[in-house]
Amino acid sequence: MTTQSGAIVGRGMSFSDIVARWARVTPETLLFVDAGAGVRRTYAESDARITRLANALTAGGVIPGDRVAVLGLNSADLLEAYIAPVRAGAICVPINFRLVADEVAYALTDSGAVSVIVDAGLAPTLEKALEKAPGVRQVVTIGGDLEEVLAAASPDYVELPNSDDDTAFIMYTSGTTGRPKGAMLSHRNLYLHSYSNIATLGGTGGHGVSMSAAPLFHIAGVAGAHIAITAGGTVVIPRSGNFDPVETLDILEREKVTSCFCVPAQWAAICAVPGIADRDLSALTRISWGAAPASTTLLQTMIDTFPQAQVTTSFGQTECSPVTTLLRGEDSIRKIGSVGTPMANVEVRVVDDEMNDVAPGEIGEIVYRGPLIMSGYWNKPEETAEAFRGGWFHSGDLVRQDEDGYFYVVDRKKDMIISGGENIYCAEVENVLAAHPGIGDVALIGVPDTKWGETPLAVVVPADPANPPTTESIEAYCKEHLAGYKRPRRVAIVDALPRNPSGKVLKTALREQNQAGSLVSQPAV
Repeated sequence: MTTQSGAIVGRGMSFSDIVARWARVTPETLLFVDAGAGVRRTYAESDARITRLANALTAGGVIPGDRVAVLGLNSADLLEAYIAPVRAGAICVPINFRLVADEVAYALTDSGAVSVIVDAGLAPTLEKALEKAPGVRQVVTIGGDLEEVLAAASPDYVELPNSDDDTAFIMYTSGTTGRPKGAMLSHRNLYLHSYSNIATLGGTGGHGVSMSAAPLFHIAGVAGAHIAITAGGTVVIPRSGNFDPVETLDILEREKVTSCFCVPAQWAAICAVPGIADRDLSALTRISWGAAPASTTLLQTMIDTFPQAQVTTSFGQTECSPVTTLLRGEDSIRKIGSVGTPMANVEVRVVDDEMNDVAPGEIGEIVYRGPLIMSGYWNKPEETAEAFRGGWFHSGDLVRQDEDGYFYVVDRKKDMIISGGENIYCAEVENVLAAHPGIGDVALIGVPDTKWGETPLAVVVPADPANPPTTESIEAYCKEHLAGYKRPRRVAIVDALPRNPSGKVLKTALREQNQAGSLVSQPAV
């Protein structure tokens, strides 16, 4: 709030404030190293650009509380575009660059975005999406008019009042209803997540060099950058696109990266690079993994490949900002396969369906409470109430806890596939496939894959048994309505889906049939 003199009192702290602070304290420290574009920017340089972009958004009609969507590939410009709406008092809405126009339009209309910052390469997708999102009044293009917009904007920093409880980001995460839900993360959620991570794992030495292979639209990318910036460190940004393990090693070595996050499939590819033992990776003191299961064989390989580094595990989900449990480096061998213990500021229980605590060693759902948990889903009060039933946030993850308090993930209660670190929600894909004119019934299951952990298999019942749909027609249909990573990799045609007496598809039976080889499938891509 403000006093009669106009001074701001009792003001909260935001992502924007953290950048501004380091721009004052250590202005010449590198903030961003954009490995794809060859761009290097100090805290002072990026802070000035963020201020100008925030002022440009304000001049375009953005007011505090408005939503600004950002659709772009990994870059320093993209991270500045995430912070600028926050500086303008607005809410940032990152959008997955892999989505097709229909999916982008849904995020824009559901969030009520009034402005969009878009990468030039994705402008055609946005243009098509805007046909169904008339509420957008302003578009700024990275690689287009961005620099012109910045040059024309005021350089004056305007500090706006804000509360720690104000929403800073809306992060879209799909759900079992088939429609993505926007998790509302507050300023407090994000900065306490950063401080909790630093407190639990230890500091980065003040100015560490951090890199995450997670795409920046993903909560792992957003939170990873936030943690590094909170510590006054440098964020190394790899290019978007196909992951290249050799290029990743080149960056780690050249930029003297001290901390790196990758999903298990990426670490497996990195560890397999010939000559890795000859690389100078002495600066790398922490490597971490998460977002998908990792085998104990891979973990041992990581430990052997990077003997100088702590191997840490992160576990959680978007709604929790996202990390809830961490396995510290000193436990990486002793508790191999575990996702660790709760991070600071996260309260955890393991419960049955009636919210009774289960005994150590028994399987139950892990539920959370604390200041890192989202305030709810944007414009979805019923889904929010369901997620927080009993006063705890229900993760949908089934775990067991050992006698020392360490957690092990057993299965997922929610109907979800994790492929290469990306969440694929079956109901969303099934809803799209069900609209195919040749499909009468469909179920999606995850099947093991040596590269991605698991991939989606569509089990299809034809609308006309005498004329079943071809895999080519299914793939062509999916290309129009689903991002590439969500599309089924294989298709099986069956006469009927197994169901229980209440009509629910028995996906366990489908998985068993696939494992036994009785579910005949064909490649869809």
